[in-house]
Amino acid sequence: MRKWYEETAENGDVVISSRVRLARNLKSYVFGSRLRDADAVRLVKEVQDVAPLVKEKDGKRYFLCNVNRLSETDREAMVERYVVSPTLAAKKQETGLILSEDESVSIMINEEDHIRIQAVAAGMDLEKVFAEANFIDDILNEELPFSFDDKLGYLTACPTNVGTGLRASYMMFLPALMMTGRIQKLSEEMGKFGVTIRGIYGEGTKSQGCMYQVSNQKTLGRTEKEIIANLDCIVDQIIKQERDRRGYILREANEKTQDKVCRSYGILRYAKQLGTEDAMALLAQIKFGMDTGLIHLKGELNPHNLMMDIQPASLQKLIGKNVGSLVRDRARAEYIQKKLPDIE
Repeated sequence: MRKWYEETAENGDVVISSRVRLARNLKSYVFGSRLRDADAVRLVKEVQDVAPLVKEKDGKRYFLCNVNRLSETDREAMVERYVVSPTLAAKKQETGLILSEDESVSIMINEEDHIRIQAVAAGMDLEKVFAEANFIDDILNEELPFSFDDKLGYLTACPTNVGTGLRASYMMFLPALMMTGRIQKLSEEMGKFGVTIRGIYGEGTKSQGCMYQVSNQKTLGRTEKEIIANLDCIVDQIIKQERDRRGYILREANEKTQDKVCRSYGILRYAKQLGTEDAMALLAQIKFGMDTGLIHLKGELNPHNLMMDIQPASLQKLIGKNVGSLVRDRARAEYIQKKLPDIE
């Protein structure tokens, strides 16, 4: 089955993916920071016992695992593919996962909250992923009583998630805004409207490959529809700014920019070793060139999919063994060269 990140979708030149995450807690357990180890085991089993009902009602194939029992490489690869959060992957206590076959839906168990329901899709479509997450939320709530207050809404471990428990986000590709030094100002402007810009894996991480995560900050006092509508409105403006900046770059420095894109292609084609950050920056140039017509390839290429494949843990999964950084850098260069079509 094709994974969500292998698809292309609307506004894919700027918006890589749409994601919704719902935070939920069970009435019968204390919040995560105070949860005892024995209760964590019981919590994971109780939630995973609902998996057959999720499979039956959603119609997708789902897989279960206990994340803390996986190897470090397997956990890191899940983070790199956005299947689980860095917080869940790093947790030593018993943690669980219910994951759809196409990796578009994941139910994380015993993260910061007891349950984190995540739905993700390629391109710009928050309404679609919210509908999917909300559907899963309804299924779980039939069997698992959630902590809910009539005035405050859903109760969560972190006060910033109280209310709807909703975090909606877009992963955005913003090379032109980055090249023209607009990212910092953009971040300041968005903060006024309850929206934040973060790195590639969320809070506390940095951008790679010109990609940024744009998400809502407030969950209390607004409905889910209002949160999504506000974020969509702001992202529409970011898309416009990014495309305007691209137009400016192409008008003012077309040949110079095309030369940079073609040089990036040449390095990817012939390099013997490539580190992760260098490869991400070069692939970002290729995507920028493809999106703006500065470069044309003879075959199909999904740069974002390739960016995910070449992350350290994911690459080791692909080659079937754990290796040191030098061997990884060589394998990364070879893998990219196999996937990179000839230039027209």
